[in-house]
Amino acid sequence: MNHAPALSVRQGLVYVSTAAAAWGTGGAAGAMLHDAGRLSPVAVSFWRFTCGAALLLLVARGRPSWRAVLLVGPAMAVCQAAYFAAIAETGVAVATMITMGAAPLFVAAGGRIFLREPLGRTALACAGLALAGLAMLTGGAAAPAGPAGVVYCLVSAAAYSFVTLATRRMPAEGVAVWGFAGGALCLLPLAVGGGLLPTGHTMTSVLLLGYLAIVPTALAYRLFFTGLGVVGGVTASLVSLLEPLVAAVAGVVLLGERMTAVQVGGGALLLCALAWLARAELRDGPVRGSRPGKPSC
Repeated sequence: MNHAPALSVRQGLVYVSTAAAAWGTGGAAGAMLHDAGRLSPVAVSFWRFTCGAALLLLVARGRPSWRAVLLVGPAMAVCQAAYFAAIAETGVAVATMITMGAAPLFVAAGGRIFLREPLGRTALACAGLALAGLAMLTGGAAAPAGPAGVVYCLVSAAAYSFVTLATRRMPAEGVAVWGFAGGALCLLPLAVGGGLLPTGHTMTSVLLLGYLAIVPTALAYRLFFTGLGVVGGVTASLVSLLEPLVAAVAGVVLLGERMTAVQVGGGALLLCALAWLARAELRDGPVRGSRPGKPSC
């Protein structure tokens, strides 16, 4: 019998927050990799999953988790592919707002329907503030989203929500490494069709890909899945909204982008909502709306 390491709620929040922040740097790194190596977004995702699985496999213990390969892997692949398709249809800002905004709602609904978990007032209030901040951060979605783009966003959010709910009772190590392996297998045909190898600055591409594999992939997902053991699913999905905030800051620092006063205010509102949620989680345990998973054995 192998028990997952006991974590406090505070440690779980730190793990999930760190994972979200690491994911936020992945967008800028992926954009730089796309420019340097002329790789398609699907090819970037394929190499992220493949290299992330290889890194975690070096320290993995135990037998392969076929549930992760067959369930989590395809869901992660669908999440990535649908998100990139949404970006192509609606643009980054709108795709981010709809996908990241819908994910906490899907997690809450899935937990309520399939796990019979109630949704408390604190979670609802924090979700409302966080989504308002996200809307401000992404520019208010000035450009309308077409039906196809909205569908892609919702598919991506649903896949992310499935991963969040399905992995709460799986060993974090097995979920990460074997989920990446399954996702890479699903993305391989699409990646090959769009060009699998970089054709530009090879050394720069290798360095950027190494960063993507280590920080926003292997490290971030391992921390996220570990934190899910003690942090509620709704809380984890809301804390993950740190990703677009960090991505916006990374865009300013690394890509020379600019943030408007409305976006800065949205980021501040989002941080306030997450701080309120974290305080409630630390004071009362997981907010009603998500119950932490039991140690795996």
